[in-house]
Amino acid sequence: MPTNQTSFEMRRNQGWTRRDWLRAGAVGLTACGPMIGLAPSAAAAKQSTADMKVADIKRTTVRVPYREIPRRAMDRELPHWRYSEIVEVKLQSGHVGHGETLLYYTWGATGDDDVARAKGQNAAEMMWDDSLGAGLQMALFDAVGRALDVPIHALLGHQVYDKTPLSWWNIDTPPEDMAAECAEAYRQGYMSYKTKGRPWFDVWEQVKQAAAVVPESFKIDMDFNDTLRDADRAIPILKDLEQYPQVDIYETPIPQGDIKGNQRIREATRVNIAMHYGSPKPIVALKEEVCDGFVIGGGASRVMRNGHVAAMADKPFWLQLVGTGLTAAFSLHFGAVLSHARWPAVNCHQLYKHQLLTKPIKVSEGFAEIPTGPGLGYELDQAAIEKYRIEKPKLRPNPPRVVESVWPDGRKMYFAAGGDKKDVNFVLNAGNREQIPFYVRGVKTKQLPNDGSDRWREIYKKASEKPFIVGE
Repeated sequence: MPTNQTSFEMRRNQGWTRRDWLRAGAVGLTACGPMIGLAPSAAAAKQSTADMKVADIKRTTVRVPYREIPRRAMDRELPHWRYSEIVEVKLQSGHVGHGETLLYYTWGATGDDDVARAKGQNAAEMMWDDSLGAGLQMALFDAVGRALDVPIHALLGHQVYDKTPLSWWNIDTPPEDMAAECAEAYRQGYMSYKTKGRPWFDVWEQVKQAAAVVPESFKIDMDFNDTLRDADRAIPILKDLEQYPQVDIYETPIPQGDIKGNQRIREATRVNIAMHYGSPKPIVALKEEVCDGFVIGGGASRVMRNGHVAAMADKPFWLQLVGTGLTAAFSLHFGAVLSHARWPAVNCHQLYKHQLLTKPIKVSEGFAEIPTGPGLGYELDQAAIEKYRIEKPKLRPNPPRVVESVWPDGRKMYFAAGGDKKDVNFVLNAGNREQIPFYVRGVKTKQLPNDGSDRWREIYKKASEKPFIVGE
């Protein structure tokens, strides 16, 4: 068992001192410097304005394959997460930076107009503009850091940590797959696993099997995305799961706007309650004490701003910046400067067979070291980019597929996606509309392979109109 389990758990739950508060104020000013017109740093003075101008921007689309266990689950509901756009920014100085946009799951994609707007401009002045999109903003930070010979976290603020916690992630999976992934995460040095709680899987069996293969110090965080619906139905299930010491965080068990329901849940369980920052409004969430911490993501300005509010309120959070290893590397730098980024970051790069980096991000005893090299501190694997390069799809890839859920009493339910259907969360939304039977022990779900049969085509056609149940 890793030797510093205590330090991992302390980082997730540590207190906040007056000295930390004062430091947070200084960090906040540093982080906001480029936005509020503070004097340029000494490092910035090393480069002339002309050298920092954006000379060229290139974009390349790649299709990165999933590992085998995640593939089974992601093919079912999120096949489009394979597609990333790599952005390359070249400065007049010759320095090059790289960024990434997960094309069909992002807080902001980079468009042709964003590229046109950034060309010829001072990269240091542009990099705080979240409206440029994930890939271009990241590439600007990387290029500026390389030009100034400093890591990105030096551009963000004062470094408070030399390592930061990371979590392994998977969408909802069968219990045996969840257990296998938790075991693999632990083998690779992770001490946290985040997944989804869904009414079409047996959450009791999922947690039981996963907890059996990892020590009690390994933490399991479960995101319900509202599917427990209300406190009356949620609390008994949450109390069942909390009997396993590994269970540490519940994210959004019921709609976040249900203030009284979330207050009841928080009072009823020992497990931390996490909510996406911004809903309900932060002042309401803090005043009404509806959660123990936040999920924070988005562009650099937004992440820093929200992270400092969380710090002033003494609320921990995890960083949720999603993509391959390139995005995970960017996230490490925010973990370096944000004092309350204590919960393990969720970057989802473990889904993929390749991180797109020449050296993968290593995790030991739950933590990854903060890069010290210039820019991202990691190098893009150009050979991998060439291997996975494709033409950018005109539309979100949405192959025809059928999902089948089976309950112990013999009922079967079918869902369909593909073609003209635009609903990404085609199963989740049905759950939140309560078209799916509520959480039941023994339910199993899988993708129904397209065997070319008349039966498959009939199910697909009918389920495309509306999810349906047989055997009631």
